[in-house]
Amino acid sequence: MAILTVIVFLIEVVPLELQRRIVNDAVKQRPFLTILTLCAVYAGVALSHGAIKLGLNIYRGWVGQRSVRDLRERIRALENGLGPSSETGERGKEISMIVAEAEPVGLFVASALAEPLLEAGVLATVFAYMVHIDTIMATIAAALFLLQMVFVPLMQAAINRRSMSGISLLRGLSTNLTNPTDAGGQRLQEDNERIGRVFKLNMGITILKFSMNFLMNFCTQLQIIAALLYGSWLVLTDQLVVGGVVAFISGVTRLTDPWGDLVNYFRDLSLTTVKYRLLANTANQIAARHGTTDTMS
Repeated sequence: MAILTVIVFLIEVVPLELQRRIVNDAVKQRPFLTILTLCAVYAGVALSHGAIKLGLNIYRGWVGQRSVRDLRERIRALENGLGPSSETGERGKEISMIVAEAEPVGLFVASALAEPLLEAGVLATVFAYMVHIDTIMATIAAALFLLQMVFVPLMQAAINRRSMSGISLLRGLSTNLTNPTDAGGQRLQEDNERIGRVFKLNMGITILKFSMNFLMNFCTQLQIIAALLYGSWLVLTDQLVVGGVVAFISGVTRLTDPWGDLVNYFRDLSLTTVKYRLLANTANQIAARHGTTDTMS
């Protein structure tokens, strides 16, 4: 998986160089056969890059599904050893873990190594190419990325806190729904309050998530505008050819996706860590209560 990932992000810079050469050859009125050859190479690189990425994604999916299966089998084996005397509340937690909570934890296993390696590799490779084109333009782009590093962690921390609270509330709701000893309307009122609090937490997460996406997209547009302004001035003063500006703008847009994916990765990492700790703690508590030695680290 790591080898495929490195290949994918190293190829990422090739289309940028081909775009620059194609535009420069067109402006300099080079033979059309040269442009045709470069376009054919571009198509071959795009096809190869996409095929390797497809194989990587399928392999990651297989690893993730295997992890989900193994995690569910472990929880099911623990549940099977509890016997018929276990409390209904525990059964509710077990059902919730097996059906829902095990999947995001298991699927994250496939991304734990490949995702940060791929996205960080793309960022480093493309940014190095942008420095090669023009150091000042690359510095401007990096400054706007540093701006995002200020508000992204703050907003992500707020999202994580709300997600943790939501998981705990849903745990309590799942226990109540599977407990047949409901004494009356008090349990219903508590569950309705939980549902209302989960709704407010989810709306807060939605607002924070889309606000963060808005700010990140706006910073990307500022990078493109800065590249157009400074790059046009360089072209007008014969310090840079048009193909360099085109390649730089294309590089900025190529930085957007891996940066967003890297932000999503660290968000998923923190949320999955919380989910796994809740899942493991509950499983270990149930095992300890019933004298089972099989635990989850």
